[in-house]
Amino acid sequence: MDDRFFTGMARFRSDVFPKQMPLYRQLVRDGQQPKALVISCGDSRVIPELIMQCGPGELFVCRNAGNIVPPGEQATGGVSATIEYAVMALDVRDIVICGHSDCGAMKGLLHPEQLEAMPNVKTWLRHSHAAVSVFAEMHAGQNLSPAEASRAMAQENVIAQLQNLRTHPCVAARLANRRLRLHGWFFDLETGLMHALDGESGEFWPIDDDETMPIAVPGRSGGSVIPLGAGIMQQPAR
Repeated sequence: MDDRFFTGMARFRSDVFPKQMPLYRQLVRDGQQPKALVISCGDSRVIPELIMQCGPGELFVCRNAGNIVPPGEQATGGVSATIEYAVMALDVRDIVICGHSDCGAMKGLLHPEQLEAMPNVKTWLRHSHAAVSVFAEMHAGQNLSPAEASRAMAQENVIAQLQNLRTHPCVAARLANRRLRLHGWFFDLETGLMHALDGESGEFWPIDDDETMPIAVPGRSGGSVIPLGAGIMQQPAR
């Protein structure tokens, strides 16, 4: 293992932890009370706590290849258990699904032949087949560059995983009584800009400090759940 990992841990223990000790002791005494669950890709370049500038106890994070959420009827794995715990035990009020540019999982969806030597990854990505179908329909005949195709697939995948998330009973129940909001985000690695899905228009808009952030699913409004957009990228990504 790289020596930097050991020196990093030593530096944390000697320099960082002492400054954070009161906070850690409070979190041990009172327990964690994160306000949001973030489901993001396992890509080493996408670090939710760093991007959102959050400290210990503020985010409950689940990372996996492709920021995927299996549908509720297949809820037997770690992702589903994490969602259930975050909603039922921690009472989070926001769930974010965060995709990103240059995602290896999305490249695998675009080029499934590259997954033949990785059967587990291939099986896992079946939970993104809806995104593949929408991508094929929305971009048929378009001459997208590899980066454009990967970006579009990643954003369609965020929408598909939000749909999967809504099939989980605990999520559906909290949406129904307005105790939960769902967010779809897309992080651009080259610019550092985060885009948020507007659930009514189906478009991703940049998150700006002085503007109201779009919400993918705000819960019940007027007796019905506001639908997610079926397709995005109708206009150039902003």
